Amino acid sequence: MTSTAATSAWKTSSPRSARGCAGWHSVAQPRALIVGGGPAGLMAAEVLAAGGVAVDLYDAMPSVGRKFLLAGRGGLNITHSEALADFLARYGARRAFIEPLLQAFGPQALRDWVHGLGVETFVGSSGRVFPLGMKAAPLLRAWLARLRAGGVRIHVRERWQGWTADGALHFDGAAGAHDERADAVVFALGGGSWARFGADARWMVPFAERGIALAPLRPANCGFERAGGWSEYLCARHAGQPLKNVALSFVDAQGARHTRTGECLLTRSGLEGSLIYALSAPMRDALEAAGSLRIELDLLPARELAWVEAQLARPRGSRSLASHLQGKLGLTGLKSALLHEVLGRQLPAAPAALAAAVKALPLTLSATRPLDEAISTAGGVLCETLDAQLMLRELPGVFCAGEMLDWEAPTGGYLLTACLASGRVAGQGALAWLARRPG
Repeated sequence: MTSTAATSAWKTSSPRSARGCAGWHSVAQPRALIVGGGPAGLMAAEVLAAGGVAVDLYDAMPSVGRKFLLAGRGGLNITHSEALADFLARYGARRAFIEPLLQAFGPQALRDWVHGLGVETFVGSSGRVFPLGMKAAPLLRAWLARLRAGGVRIHVRERWQGWTADGALHFDGAAGAHDERADAVVFALGGGSWARFGADARWMVPFAERGIALAPLRPANCGFERAGGWSEYLCARHAGQPLKNVALSFVDAQGARHTRTGECLLTRSGLEGSLIYALSAPMRDALEAAGSLRIELDLLPARELAWVEAQLARPRGSRSLASHLQGKLGLTGLKSALLHEVLGRQLPAAPAALAAAVKALPLTLSATRPLDEAISTAGGVLCETLDAQLMLRELPGVFCAGEMLDWEAPTGGYLLTACLASGRVAGQGALAWLARRPG
């Protein structure tokens, strides 16, 4: 695309480009297109509209913010209250790219912005920040009302299909195909998880055809499959149950050991849940490097190995081993069943061997769960193709934001915060571009 392809003046747009508008704008008023109605796209729209730009937002779904609403169904975690240095460390290899975005619009700025929508927030016991009432819908309703009051025009059931030969954006909508031009464009099309809510990664085809450098999409914050799966006996009794207060440990391809304590969920194929998500990036990388991944579960992370062995060495008399495990270690239910699943029906009689298994139960993981099941994705538009204002270096006037960029973060408010921050920076970048554009 030439530098003028994304910056054709509003005055040159066809009447079709103005459909849904109250009327023609002054030729002096620039026009911006936002493609994608998730948090990043909505934030870019807000910034641009506040800057006096005529904004049209297009989304392929029947309504905007669908994944945002689903993510908040169990309680919308908007950000985290931990120290900024710890917060920034959650972005791993892409910290240097994400940090300037969060310095401009970080966790506290996000909370202040939510308060400005008339929604109060609170900090939970884990340090996570939630809106009062925990729900996403009231926040989204207030946000959309403010956007519409600010002049943002939202067009739904409009799927972007790519660029035309002369650089216009081609859409297929309920009323048919049409082309749109604008002075600036912000893409915020999401990653490749939860396709039924809009993030289907179809945008990668036209981006690749345009020569934009992309990293393959990979699951992030995802579940993992155990090699060979679980027995039907275990699944029938425990699939879907939480495995509470355990520590997961593994060694990555570089020889570094990762250990974290928390809670995960037994699925019919393997494991998922908050503990797994927190380590999913290095687990995925290690699994891809080796073809499989051995992890160890400490079923009693608060106890030392010597204590566990001493308890198991105590006489059990006529009690069964299961009763002994329950009485001396408090191991019941899923934890006890998992020992039998991995070690066999006959657990080791020797206290040392059984204690070692309790403190480091080995499991081999063979694959991540499919991309569409992941909470988020890694990969997408390479960050190196963007300038500091998130404009594509090779396509002046075209900006990208949100999960379609090649970064990832664990759950806990980090994903949403960075998406909103990137949308804000892209919107500000588009405003700066419009201020200095030719003509």
